Amino acid sequence: MRKPETIEKLYLDFDGFFASVMQQADPKLRGRPVGVIPFETSAANSTVVIACSKEAKAAGCKNVMRVPEALAVCPDLVLVTQRPDLFRRAHNALLNEIGCEIPIETVKSIDELACALDRTSIAAPQDLASRIKRRISQNIGSQITCSIGFAANRLLAKIACKIDKPNGVTIWAPDHMPELLLPLPLETIPGVGKRMEQRLNSAGITTMRDLWHTQPKQLRALWRNVNGERMWYALHGYALHAMPTSRGMYGHGRVLPPSWRTVEHARSCSRLLLTKAARRMRRGGYHASLLWLWLDIRNDAWFGQRELHAVQDDHACLEGLDALWAKAQREIAYRAEIVRVGVTLSGLTPASERQLDLLLDDDKKRRRCELITNTIDRLNQKFGKRVVTLGPWTPPPGGYAGGKIAYSRIPSAEDFW
Repeated sequence: MRKPETIEKLYLDFDGFFASVMQQADPKLRGRPVGVIPFETSAANSTVVIACSKEAKAAGCKNVMRVPEALAVCPDLVLVTQRPDLFRRAHNALLNEIGCEIPIETVKSIDELACALDRTSIAAPQDLASRIKRRISQNIGSQITCSIGFAANRLLAKIACKIDKPNGVTIWAPDHMPELLLPLPLETIPGVGKRMEQRLNSAGITTMRDLWHTQPKQLRALWRNVNGERMWYALHGYALHAMPTSRGMYGHGRVLPPSWRTVEHARSCSRLLLTKAARRMRRGGYHASLLWLWLDIRNDAWFGQRELHAVQDDHACLEGLDALWAKAQREIAYRAEIVRVGVTLSGLTPASERQLDLLLDDDKKRRRCELITNTIDRLNQKFGKRVVTLGPWTPPPGGYAGGKIAYSRIPSAEDFW
């Protein structure tokens, strides 16, 4: 395995992305502590701050903090409702600007990306970082800043970019390692959460220095998979290629506003979420063989699954959802307060590999339903919005169902139709 002798990767993380985009869009928010919430302000006390600005963080606010707690530590906090489509458009505009300075190797999330450095960038990383920051400030806006890390591989670059936030630049040359890494806490490493840290502590690994002096197979055993061994090599500065991944599911979830926490409203919301998930699945070229419905109920939870037969059309998906709701309503109280609802399509197979069930003999019905669904998709795509749906379409208050604020997934324009 190759061990680079110089920096080879750049990792970029936008600072307080969602809140800073809101500040850029609305001058009245600039310089003020801002908290982004999922619903309208009238429901604010029953929800959480899903993202906060650097001013709010400096006052003690954190992401995913309940609104009353956030207001207690920062009384001047300005609550603004999320605008996912604005975040999507800002993300795409920022990628275009960064791509003018260096090719983007991979987009890790809506607010993080990585690049491979060429010979010129390796020789002058600070100049590259300055150009990227200047281009963003001049062409997008001064409110959106980013922190950038340079290192021998992507993991070290990601850790480095967190060192000098916000708006910092950190360069970890291989000949200065591991001295720059060892003073950091274990939680600095991506993927080391509280449970993993407890597992490491139980094995006598309490500091980054302890972790550094382990062996690859030891971390593989502690992680219980190959990712532990890969992390050991990454921390020691080796060049690693990302492991290939495959799509495992399509799904959406939604926290319901207080006025919608009934069985009837939750069912309506789940129809909308499933239709949007099925659209994404068709655009990705997959069929599903499993449908999951899960409900977070006040002081309880319920979930169920139903087998599908390699389907992708709305009719088959919604038919399966109706069956799951019939089961749910037999097993939960009619007046149950449903706080959150979610649907997941899994057991995916590429459309080119689908096998029909010989015993069902439903090919004629299936082709008819798929023709109707594909026609609906084409109409919606032609007009660039939702003009036809199969059955009722009742969005919950707050909008953006199926196109919510996202860290790990970048919504497409179609998610907001």
